[in-house]
Amino acid sequence: MLALRKWLVSGLLVIVPLAITLGVLDWIIGTLDQTLWLLPAHWQQWLAQHRVRGLGVLLTLTILLGVGAAASNFIGKRLLGWGDALVRRIPVVRSIYSSVKQVSDTLFSDSGNAFRTAVLIEWPRPGAWTIAFVTGTPGGDVRNHLQGDYLGVYVPTTPNPTGGYFVMLKRTDCIELKMSVDEALKYIVSMGVVVPGGPESISHA
Repeated sequence: MLALRKWLVSGLLVIVPLAITLGVLDWIIGTLDQTLWLLPAHWQQWLAQHRVRGLGVLLTLTILLGVGAAASNFIGKRLLGWGDALVRRIPVVRSIYSSVKQVSDTLFSDSGNAFRTAVLIEWPRPGAWTIAFVTGTPGGDVRNHLQGDYLGVYVPTTPNPTGGYFVMLKRTDCIELKMSVDEALKYIVSMGVVVPGGPESISHA
């Protein structure tokens, strides 16, 4: 019985991660394949008949590279600027677009620091510790009500890090961790099973 139990656990340790990985990849490919509607109808029909999968990934990458290349030259920047100004004039769309663009610019900009530093903080009470990610520093009117040097941090939940809390803490209450964001996410998702690096006091900017 002990041998059977050991084999069962070993089998689960191999199959479960593989099955979850394949499931996630299948979902990603299926989602990106939705871009195939941009192709002519007879192409879509041929692909559906022959059950060709994964072409949406290549099409999406091609579109992203094409848009990125166009946005990098002078004419593309001018066109994007005019389009951006036009979208910002539409009442309802303006607020949604501006918020999403501001977040995406912060996250994906080379000069941005959002989600590039993992920190250790006391949460949700003194004496209890968890991992969070620095999103920036408080701004706007919030800054006027906070005395001292504060950081904005995102506290993810376990095992699903896409949900969590945004809190503002004193910089001295945050301990910078010697681990990448990927390592910290693995630590969170695995509920502490996968343990990377060690802490270091966060430096003052």
